[in-house]
Amino acid sequence: MSGKIAFQGELGAYGHQACADTCPDYDPLPCPTFTSAIEAVRNGDAELGMIAVENSTYGRVADVHSLLPESGLHIVDEAFVRVHINLLGQKGAQLSEITHAHGHVVILPQCAGFLTEHTIRGVVSSDNAKAARDVAEGNDSSQGALASEMAAQIYGLDVLARNIEDQDNNTTRFIVMARDINRARRGDHGMMTSLVFRVRNIPASLFKAMGGFATNGVNMTKLESYMVGGTFQATQFYAEIEGHPDDENVKLALEELDYFTDMVRLMGVYPRASQRQSA
Repeated sequence: MSGKIAFQGELGAYGHQACADTCPDYDPLPCPTFTSAIEAVRNGDAELGMIAVENSTYGRVADVHSLLPESGLHIVDEAFVRVHINLLGQKGAQLSEITHAHGHVVILPQCAGFLTEHTIRGVVSSDNAKAARDVAEGNDSSQGALASEMAAQIYGLDVLARNIEDQDNNTTRFIVMARDINRARRGDHGMMTSLVFRVRNIPASLFKAMGGFATNGVNMTKLESYMVGGTFQATQFYAEIEGHPDDENVKLALEELDYFTDMVRLMGVYPRASQRQSA
């Protein structure tokens, strides 16, 4: 093993699947929250952290982007994991018996059609793998869990229905975080740069700050805003762009961004995933 990789959830969670698919040489370290997964990397309990940031059906994973700037960590990779949702039940249970399906608040809307069709009520759980463990430890064949086949194997459950997600391209994007950044790396499919910034309090500052990316031909793939400091006056932006900070056009765009901002912080420089285009 190369060390440990922390993820939010219990063994069998989709974060665990992402770790196994993307970083198979690392020993998975389950953590109860995203905050604790980040802290595990920060304090040295793990070398890497696998953090879910968005899902193609559900959208942005709440609160994660607000954790990133203060984490003290760097984004060193990205991973796209095809999320197959399965209905798991106790050994010998039948689909027709299931009245309730337990799963994370993010996963329930992703298979709402299936649950409605089979008159199954969704029940929020703190984690999909925990839902699987709870069903396995219970004594009620009417209770099911929405989780991975990995979770079924770990907790000894039957797969009552496979691939029940409403969208056949259901994909979650994860970022891999580490304590150190390596700007010397170059990817076969190009590079991505992630940053956070806060614009100056002048008219049209955001418009002007974004202009540098357009005029220098830098493609911005993500721009999201969120409040900071508990006030409506301060707004921070999280952005992802294609390219490397050492590329001449990216360098010029970042110089222009710096002029119209009070703060710019580089969050990561990492290879562009090959699955990004299909995802």
